[in-house]
Order: sequence, then structure tokens, then C-alpha cells
Amino acid sequence: MPQRHPVLFVGAGPGDPELITVKGLKALQRAELVVYAGSLVNPALLGECPAGCEIHDSAPLNLRQTHRLLADGARAGRRVVRLHTGDPALYGAIQEQMDLLDAEGLDYEVIPGVTAAFAAAAALKQELTLPEVSQTLVMTRAEGRTPVPAPERLSRLAANGGTICLYLSVGMVEKVVAELLAGGVFTGRTPAAVVYRASWPDEKIVTGTLSDIAGKIAKAGIRRQALILVGEALGARGRGLQARSKLYDADFTHGFRK
Repeated sequence: MPQRHPVLFVGAGPGDPELITVKGLKALQRAELVVYAGSLVNPALLGECPAGCEIHDSAPLNLRQTHRLLADGARAGRRVVRLHTGDPALYGAIQEQMDLLDAEGLDYEVIPGVTAAFAAAAALKQELTLPEVSQTLVMTRAEGRTPVPAPERLSRLAANGGTICLYLSVGMVEKVVAELLAGGVFTGRTPAAVVYRASWPDEKIVTGTLSDIAGKIAKAGIRRQALILVGEALGARGRGLQARSKLYDADFTHGFRK
């Protein structure tokens, strides 16, 4: 009986191939079978696979087809990598894949990755949680063909303020703006930004406010593969809106500094 290796669900990061984790890169470099999300993962990462590695693009496949590749590879004793974009735990549809592996008694592990929200923040050179401005980051999506549970409707989340990052929603930006304003905390003057293909060579950044961001991204021709970020933290730089962090305050003591 061949030695069994766990199927590895690996986060490829947001796009820049150098943003994969060291552990994820090592998994690719040892892989014998890779199933990757071809519509989103940077193909440059496939160059890290060893000679003879069998590679499949999952974009045209359904769940049962991708599962069969993973399960058959694992049973044959091969080192199998399921390569997802960003971090596989966020909109990665990995739970359903793991359920099928569980049903067949096959082991798996998850190697996290850098999600696009943090690549977007890096592109904007922006901290998303500023003292006395925002201490909460919400990652969500607008309701489209995939429904959103009623308690998580965007207008309800927006009623809390903070910083909101929306995935898979730029094609519905006018609906997004209306729901954010309906929360009663954000206004037309609230800063907003859209980052298209964060960390890729063709990355685009559009900044504005909730009153004008829809028009700006329409003019830029951005319809997909972009994140929407909203909140006062985005407009705080240079305006003296935020307090300094206590962590490095000379008058603030903690366990490592008296």
C-alpha cells in the first residue's frame, strides 16, 4: 500500500508570486499533483512545481471532478496540492472539498495565505485599524447570486461604522453604496477606495468618497477582480484625525516597558 500524504490546501496569496508563504512555496516545490484555481492564481507560481508534476486547472471543472483528482492522487500516494487564491479560508469554497475528503477518510491540511484585503491595504499604504478612528475590520460581500444571511446585510453591518472591505462586489457598486449609506453612519463624504488586482502588475487604485466612487470606477473600466474599502481610516492620514498608538507611547507602560 503506498504511503499516504495529506492533501494540502494552499493559499497562493493575492497575485504577486512572491507573496505566497514559505510553507506554501515548499509544498508546491514538492508537489506531484497540483489542482489550481486557474481564473485567479498567478500562473507564474506553477513554475515552482517540479518536473513531472501533473497540473490541472480547476476553472472548467465542477466540485466532483476536482474532488476525484484530489482523492485519486492521495490514494495513489502522491503529494497533492490544491492551490487557491488569497487565503483559502475566505471565499475559497474549501469546506465542501474537505467534507468530501472526510467522507472518504482522506487526510488534509490547510496552509494559509495572504488575502487580497491586506494586499490592497499595502497598495494604499494604509493601516485599516487606527486608534480612535476604527478598531474593527469587516470583510464581507454584497448579495448577488450567492445570498447573504439577513443579519449580515450590508446596511446592518454599516450601522457599526469601522472599516469595511468588500469582496466580489465591485460589479454592484451602486447597490453597495446605497446599502452602506442606509446604515446611517457612513455619509457621502466617507472615504472609499477600490483596488483592482491588488499586487498584480496591472494593479489599479481608485480613491474617492461614497458619493463619487461608483462614477470613478466606471470611468476606470473596473468591473471585477477588485476590492472596495470604505471607512474614515482611509482618509485619516495627514488630517490629524487619529490618536497615536499606546503601544509606543513613552508614557504608556506594559509588560515589556516600564
